[in-house]
Amino acid sequence: MAGHYDGAMSGTVAPVHEDIAEVLITADQIEGKIAELGRRITADYRGRDILMVGVLKGAFVFMADLARAVELPTEFDFMAVSSYGSATKSSGIVRILKDLDHEISGRDVLLVEDIIDSGLTINYLLRYLEARGPASLEICSLFWKRGEQAVPLDVRYPGFEIPPVFVVGYGLDFAERYRNLPYIGVLKPEAYGGRDGEAP
Repeated sequence: MAGHYDGAMSGTVAPVHEDIAEVLITADQIEGKIAELGRRITADYRGRDILMVGVLKGAFVFMADLARAVELPTEFDFMAVSSYGSATKSSGIVRILKDLDHEISGRDVLLVEDIIDSGLTINYLLRYLEARGPASLEICSLFWKRGEQAVPLDVRYPGFEIPPVFVVGYGLDFAERYRNLPYIGVLKPEAYGGRDGEAP
């Protein structure tokens, strides 16, 4: 998978926010990866119109930047979901809070996600959308937590593979905070009440 995490990535960047223990992926690295993904998507979908479907709330930052990196006619829609389970782990039982506004039958749909951990929620959404008869349905996820997947997933456009630590920034939050950080950082345990490195 492209973009494997390398601990050396964060060695030259000092954390900006006081709650960040370490910067894993810098704003410049994110920008470079999105440009690369945009080129791939542009080449693969040449001659077709894309409907990008963002998963709220986390994907809105990534989707905005990705859309500007894709040089093709593109439409946008959003879904919002709630996963039942503990506060920190998805059970894969999903409640749709906001459904699509567009009809996707016969459309080329690109499902845009910020991060995949267990994969249960995105797997549910894939099955839910496939039932509506799109011409094609692919996943683009900027981050992928290494070793956390409970189900096999074919992510056509993967970004960075990151270690199984609790990260925030660039759309990712804890208690609705930190989404506006321009980088991906590891949240200090005291910021979320964790002990001994335990993360949500």
